[in-house]
Amino acid sequence: MARAIYPGTFDPVTNGHLDIVERASHAVDHLTIGVVEISSKRTMFNLDERIEMFAEAVANLSNVSVQSYSGLTVNAAREIGASVIVRGLRITSDFEYESEMALMNRRMAGDVETICLFSALEYQILSSSRVKEVAALGADVSDLVPKNVLRPLVERLEERREK
Repeated sequence: MARAIYPGTFDPVTNGHLDIVERASHAVDHLTIGVVEISSKRTMFNLDERIEMFAEAVANLSNVSVQSYSGLTVNAAREIGASVIVRGLRITSDFEYESEMALMNRRMAGDVETICLFSALEYQILSSSRVKEVAALGADVSDLVPKNVLRPLVERLEERREK
């Protein structure tokens, strides 16, 4: 078995992310959740908050850790000794994006393999962006995010409304 990295912004972590982590953790010796430090996305939560929320959500998984990284994912994989990058696939459009990314990663690091896991059916349309959007409009997202994420998400949205 191998070491793997599951990269992403995770702003915030969703139950869809947890689904991928739990399933991937059974397939590898160790899974590192790589929270991207610098992203082109404007995040709601800072890096430390995202790491803390994800770490708390996976505390029950003994072979999973959470850490930040910046730069190329293949470089982060090599730094932690991972030979596998885990990615989740939701809707059809994910396939195009992920296949292009996997091919580029293979070009840069032929020794690092990308493995894609299909999201569970109930998470096919779930994304962090969608969670933030519907929560900001007052929808109940308690079944879409881990329990430890719900309160900070609601509080951050309330702070933004007050500004």
